[in-house]
Amino acid sequence: MRTTLRAAAVGTALVGLSLTPGIAQATPGGPGVSGTILAQWTEGGRDYVLREITIPAGQATGWHYHDGTLFAYVKQGTLSHFDSNCASDGVYKKGSFLKEPAGADHVHIGQNRGTNDVVLDVLYVLPHGAPLSEDAPAPGCDLP
Repeated sequence: MRTTLRAAAVGTALVGLSLTPGIAQATPGGPGVSGTILAQWTEGGRDYVLREITIPAGQATGWHYHDGTLFAYVKQGTLSHFDSNCASDGVYKKGSFLKEPAGADHVHIGQNRGTNDVVLDVLYVLPHGAPLSEDAPAPGCDLP
C-alpha cells in the first residue's frame, strides 16, 4: 500500500512537472480551509507529504510560502493564485497542475472565487523537519 501511494504521489508530481512596505500581520486561511495528509515519508533528507486540501467557496489559504517545492493537481473547482505583487500568476481549473517554488521570495495566496469547493491534491517536497507552510504578511493589496 505504501509503495502504491508513493508511486501515485511521484507520478502526480512528474505529470505536473511536464505541464507546467511597513509592518503587516500574517493572514490565516479562511474559515473551513482544511487539509488531510494522505501519505508521508522521508527519503534522502527530504520529507514527502501527499495532502488533500479543500478551500470552500469564497475562501483563501492566507498569504504564505513553503521551504520546499510543491506540486498540486486541481481535483475539483478553480483555484485563483496570486503572487506577493498581488498579481495573478495563474487560474487553475479542474484537471490543471501547478508548481509552487520554495522560499520566502515566493509568497503567494490561493483563492476560491467560485461557488463550489476547490479540492487540491498536493505533493510537498520539503527539507526534513520543515513545516508544510510558513505564514507571511499580507503585501498590502485588496486581496484577503
